[in-house]
Amino acid sequence: MGDRSVAEALKLVLADSYALYLKTQNYHWNVEGPHFRSIHKLLEEHYQDLSVAIDDIAELIRSLGEKAPGTWKAYEKVTKIENGDENADARTMLTHLKEDQEHIVATLQNGVEIAQKEGDEVVVGMLTDRMGVHRKNHWMLSSMLK
Repeated sequence: MGDRSVAEALKLVLADSYALYLKTQNYHWNVEGPHFRSIHKLLEEHYQDLSVAIDDIAELIRSLGEKAPGTWKAYEKVTKIENGDENADARTMLTHLKEDQEHIVATLQNGVEIAQKEGDEVVVGMLTDRMGVHRKNHWMLSSMLK
């Protein structure tokens, strides 16, 4: 059961990561206002990081002998990250993304706990690293909202 339970936890991480990627890119394209440039650049950094992470997560799922889901329909069934509203103001966009960082950290923590239980240190390491990225992103987004 070990590899399968770890792969299932990774599938949730993949779904949340993809949903956050799409929402971040949406907001990157559509943000407006006096802080446009700084927000636009920050969100570009975030979605580029997520793009690489998504591929790494999917390949890790495959290395565990499972198929990696690759459709929005599959992700939408399990992610708690809501679609972004391209018409939202910049502050609302940042607030939503900050909250999404909190959510993805919780999903990652759950994955870490499952991987630890199964003794999969490779997955523990990768998910722990991702938690660090998302905590930093949360801090940056929170700081922009002050």
